[in-house]
Amino acid sequence: MDLEIRERDEAGNLTATYIGSSTSTNQAPNQGNNRLDIIIYVSDISSMLSWPDNSHWVVRILYKLSQVPSPGYFPRELCYKVRHDAGTGKTKSSNAQLSPGVGVGDASANPTTALLLSILQESTGRIATILFADRLGTSLSPECKMYRLAADIFNDAAMLLDCLSPALPRGPRTLLLSSSSVLRALCGVTAGSSKASLSAHFAKWGNLGELNAKDSSQETVISLMGMLAGSVLVSYVSSPMTTWSCLILLLSIHLAMNRAAVRAVSMHTLNRQRANIVFSTFLDEGTVLSPKEVSLQERIFEWDGVLRWRHSSPLATAKIGHPLKDLLASLAPAHEKTGSIRDAEAKMMRLIRLYSQEEFLLWYDAPQRVGHIALKEGAAAKSQLKAWALMLWITHRHRMDGNSEATSASFESTLDLQRSSLQDLSSRWADCIQRLRTAGWDIDVASLETISGSRICVQG
Repeated sequence: MDLEIRERDEAGNLTATYIGSSTSTNQAPNQGNNRLDIIIYVSDISSMLSWPDNSHWVVRILYKLSQVPSPGYFPRELCYKVRHDAGTGKTKSSNAQLSPGVGVGDASANPTTALLLSILQESTGRIATILFADRLGTSLSPECKMYRLAADIFNDAAMLLDCLSPALPRGPRTLLLSSSSVLRALCGVTAGSSKASLSAHFAKWGNLGELNAKDSSQETVISLMGMLAGSVLVSYVSSPMTTWSCLILLLSIHLAMNRAAVRAVSMHTLNRQRANIVFSTFLDEGTVLSPKEVSLQERIFEWDGVLRWRHSSPLATAKIGHPLKDLLASLAPAHEKTGSIRDAEAKMMRLIRLYSQEEFLLWYDAPQRVGHIALKEGAAAKSQLKAWALMLWITHRHRMDGNSEATSASFESTLDLQRSSLQDLSSRWADCIQRLRTAGWDIDVASLETISGSRICVQG
């Protein structure tokens, strides 16, 4: 029976089918007479719109925005959006009347110029919000600590650009103010999403609403205190040098306090970096670190997808939940015109047999130092953690075996390494899961995927 693998996106839509040629599964993988053909399914929305090829990202964003989480979500959001747009239109109309008094930093400015500048700033900011949410929306929750501090950096950088803008001519000033609007938009996306994740982390007894209400009250009190302190400070600041000195000092205090606040948080979910620390310690010493111990070791900013053994330099990078074609491309090259992958079916069948009892497929591309993890349909959070731990264990053993020169790895040697690593990890996995729960880790929440993931179903 021919190999057939179906791939679906997070909404359950069929995105691709991989069909193998009719060859014997017992043949050697290097005979060169087997291949995998890929059938890509295009969403109906893209077939209805005759847009040019370079606009496919617009179709993808619109399609992803159309995927609603539950019934009743769309009517509620539609009402909110119409109300928000009406309020925005009212604001624009009032700005057109008020802008002559503002002047926009230029005595010759007129209401139309001021209004257009305001529209340009807000438009660039909202476009940046859409693109940023599409590109990094999935990673905001797993990496909430990083993005919470990044939000403050974006906001402070926008404030600096605003302060620098009066010193520039009109053209560069417009560009600078637009960049400031983009940074504030990024701040809004990252701050809102990361705050939601952190609030859910601190709400232990289902009191998320109460926690948010108290947090808003605290922010109101702190804002009032800041306004009073600022009013006193302004009376003593007169020269530009004093103004910039106070600004730099206050921004430094702001970032330092936010960094200290983020460092004080001990998350109980395992994202990529925390999984590296926990699993490398367990596989190396047989101990499981607590969330507090891991928070003292983890970096706030870490490279996405990096595999790091404790505090060593990066071993490799890993992709989890990516389309299966990424894994296949590391097994054999694809045809330039047809996209078919020669010499791949027999190799793929051996991988499928190796991971027949697992909820994932895995391959380590030693020459490129990239690990590929394809998740099967229904893959649980514990299976995703096992896949990540296995990839970390494989890359560490590959380096310890003296195979740091990636070109020395062949398909057979890499497959043998994966087989022995899987057997070793599986023998200790039940104990690892139990000790993770005892240490306080929430292993039922998946926090490893940082993109909209894909799932595969193997048939044949």
